[in-house]
Amino acid sequence: MDQISVRKVAAVIVMARELDRAEPELRALIDRMDEEEQAALVAVMWIGRGAFETEEWDEAFSTAYAEATTPTADYLIGTPHLADNLEAGLEALGYDAMHEEESF
Repeated sequence: MDQISVRKVAAVIVMARELDRAEPELRALIDRMDEEEQAALVAVMWIGRGAFETEEWDEAFSTAYAEATTPTADYLIGTPHLADNLEAGLEALGYDAMHEEESF
């Protein structure tokens, strides 16, 4: 998961949990990411919801990168349980999501 920092994913999780008040900031954060970071964020979410296994990271990332037709912020904000799926994805990939979230 070299394409995006755990800290950025954690920032998205924190904002997604407060979507009612933080949507503009979340949208801006995602829009400022480059294409690789956005694809990695989608891949983490897909792993968290079980669409891909952790050992399929490269496939999840390349699929997210190749199939990005909708603006990533729109896609992610419209995804049910975004924060939970991102958190589960980080944990599946071996990162301590809760520790990172607490730093915000």
